[in-house]
Amino acid sequence: MQHPLSIGTDIGGTHITCAAVKIQEGELLTETLSRATYKHEASAEVILQNWAKALNSTLSKIAESQLAGIGFAIPGPFDYRNGVSKMEHKFKNLYGLHIPSALNPLLTTQKELPMRFLNDATSFAVGEAWTGEGRGFHKVVVITLGTGFGSAFTEDGVPVVSGETVPKEGCLWHLPFKDGIADDYFSTRWFIGEYQKQVGVTISGVKELIEKTNTDAVARNLFLQFGQNLADCLAEPLQKFGAEVLIIGGNIAHALPLFGSAFRGGLDKSGVTVKVVVSKHSEHAALIGSARLLDDVFWEKVSARLPNI
Repeated sequence: MQHPLSIGTDIGGTHITCAAVKIQEGELLTETLSRATYKHEASAEVILQNWAKALNSTLSKIAESQLAGIGFAIPGPFDYRNGVSKMEHKFKNLYGLHIPSALNPLLTTQKELPMRFLNDATSFAVGEAWTGEGRGFHKVVVITLGTGFGSAFTEDGVPVVSGETVPKEGCLWHLPFKDGIADDYFSTRWFIGEYQKQVGVTISGVKELIEKTNTDAVARNLFLQFGQNLADCLAEPLQKFGAEVLIIGGNIAHALPLFGSAFRGGLDKSGVTVKVVVSKHSEHAALIGSARLLDDVFWEKVSARLPNI
């Protein structure tokens, strides 16, 4: 291949992480990892300058002649085909901006680099399906559990975002569940809210709750309740898709030993035999997945479905 490397980039609300990845092997070059922080409420100029800062740091560690371009794992709403932000809540000052045109002039390269974009949860799934826990499986479902509830469905490594076997855009967060939507129950704020409701104490997050489980029965039971709820929510989508493996990422994935038995029991009760594992690549999965967008053969398959993402 003329250009064996691409840069995978994960865009979050408070930081950007990027690294060079071997396009054919999916190997992330850890020595090229770079990161910069910002606030998503900042001006477009400040955000883009910080994105460029991280990207230029990675660029300085590789030969430009080896680089095919940059892939971005970025939240929506976003016009992924054309590279235009449609976000109004997060990154509101980037709304309507054509990211390649705005970002390329800030990079320390001799020529404009191709830039390709994909949803962040979908990029995470692509990375895991390609070289992570989903490798070798035909149908893979990935969920990310943290400040929000992300999900993606892949078939032979390619995102599935429409059709009768998956929810629209492969998203589960907005589906009705109990007294609200799934995102209300499968995110950090559910744990904080439930513990406050039952004990009257405000905790900082799931990590603090994990530390309490040795001595706190309420904390232990919350994880069991979470696992049962998750099984109730996922059983039907997993069965309908014919998922062979479910990969769990995000900060709450670290608590799988605490909610895994209830989750597995709930799935078994529903007749769902899917394998359940924690993400292999963790925060690097989205970098690897977005970097793969610069593989032209893979991009052709993905881009054909982009209008639906």
